[in-house]
Amino acid sequence: MPILNRAAELQDEVAAWRQEIHRNPELQFDVFKTAAFVKQRLEEFGCDEIVTGLGKTGVVGIIQGRLGPGETIGLRADMDALPLNEITGKPYASTTPGKMHACGHDGHTAMLLGAAKYLAETRNFAGRVAVIFQPAEEGGGGGNEMVKEGMMDRFGISRVFGMHNMPGMPVGRFAIRPGPIMAATAEFTITVSGRGGHAAMPHVSVDPIVAGAAMVGALQTIVSRTADPIEALVVSVTKFHAGDAYNIIPEKVEIAGTVRTLKKEMAAIAERRIREICEGVAAAHGAKVHIDYDSNYPVTVNDPQQAAFATEVAREVAGEPNVEAATPPVMGGEDFSYMLEARPGAFIFIGNGNSAGLHHPAYDFNDEAIPHGISYWVRLTEQALAR
Repeated sequence: MPILNRAAELQDEVAAWRQEIHRNPELQFDVFKTAAFVKQRLEEFGCDEIVTGLGKTGVVGIIQGRLGPGETIGLRADMDALPLNEITGKPYASTTPGKMHACGHDGHTAMLLGAAKYLAETRNFAGRVAVIFQPAEEGGGGGNEMVKEGMMDRFGISRVFGMHNMPGMPVGRFAIRPGPIMAATAEFTITVSGRGGHAAMPHVSVDPIVAGAAMVGALQTIVSRTADPIEALVVSVTKFHAGDAYNIIPEKVEIAGTVRTLKKEMAAIAERRIREICEGVAAAHGAKVHIDYDSNYPVTVNDPQQAAFATEVAREVAGEPNVEAATPPVMGGEDFSYMLEARPGAFIFIGNGNSAGLHHPAYDFNDEAIPHGISYWVRLTEQALAR
């Protein structure tokens, strides 16, 4: 079936919600206005239960179906924005300097609100649906906080589903895969300590810039010479800070970056090699090194059975040619991974059209995707909770 007529009717209203959220971006767990907006809409829809403050500022709404008892499934959207200055020039652009919705979480929240309104109107299912609005996806692990606070057990959630927009994929298309669909992430900070001095007399100094530069080059061998070429692994150095003057060798260098992988074993190899390489290079240059290594989000792994189910739902909404059922994994991270560790489920991508990329200051969520997203959530609920 195509998109639902009611979902198309809701598009303008839901787009207005999305644009209101977009005007007022909030970061990490400080999504107080957004959470209040979500709570107010859920109250208007007549949700049977609304709980706030989960995972600090998360919101969960419960909608009971009219077809009798059954399981409870969870549908999740993220609410937080990014620390960027928006350059879209749109009339609904961010009103807060240094903050913008550059990843489409405004769209994710609005689409799930639209689905919640539809489901509260029709209740054409058995059991219950939990609409989950989480804070701090962008680095804060808000999904993990909600899971740790017992969300799954509290509401009896048996399966959980997520969605994210994808720039470059046409509106009306979906992409999914069983197994790993997004990467585990880690961040490292390497501090190289030498002995500063006059740039004209390097022989009496220990130059941390030379040692640090050698580390950056050597770190590239982790992927090219340590990892199995068949495995997915990314080691990227993204920061290199040192020195303040033309004629001074500094005391310290700070290097930072990220690791992405689809397997825990590869993540362990990367961490071990980062430490071995940096310690060896530092010793060779007479310098000292300190490494802070923080493992962040785990791999986002779709349960094969639930991924197959979600694929069939997407095909009902978009048509079989518009659903990629074996899309390549994305090496970005996603904290929906914590929810998928707690319960079986599936994460799917929805097309955002020819927009700027995610995390770009010119990015904007495409409101034409709204009826497709609402239709997917509604059909998934009705199929999962059919009597």
